[in-house]
Amino acid sequence: MAAKGTRESVAQLALVEELKRAAEKLGLRVREERLLREVGYRVRSGSCRVGDDEIIFLDRDLPVAAQIDVLVDELAARPMDSIYLSPAARALIERASVRGAQLDGGTEAVGG
Repeated sequence: MAAKGTRESVAQLALVEELKRAAEKLGLRVREERLLREVGYRVRSGSCRVGDDEIIFLDRDLPVAAQIDVLVDELAARPMDSIYLSPAARALIERASVRGAQLDGGTEAVGG
């Protein structure tokens, strides 16, 4: 059982690296930081613009699966046709894109 868990974690780490490379090919900088949490505000991983740079801050204390989720959500909102991705990474991003489109569509229908 431990061997299976190790294989899965190696695969997840490889997926994180693949997604970070894809983000960088799109011109996004990915910074892994220890995002400090203070009383009164909550810091989360995600993208922001600093000057002309768009940066994805990735909390390095997050579990690997959560890091994957952050990267997939950020990439799903961007055109990925020109970037090669493994079938597993492409499937995750496409699923997130569809989910995002459904949420956007639901918001328009309600606000309509």
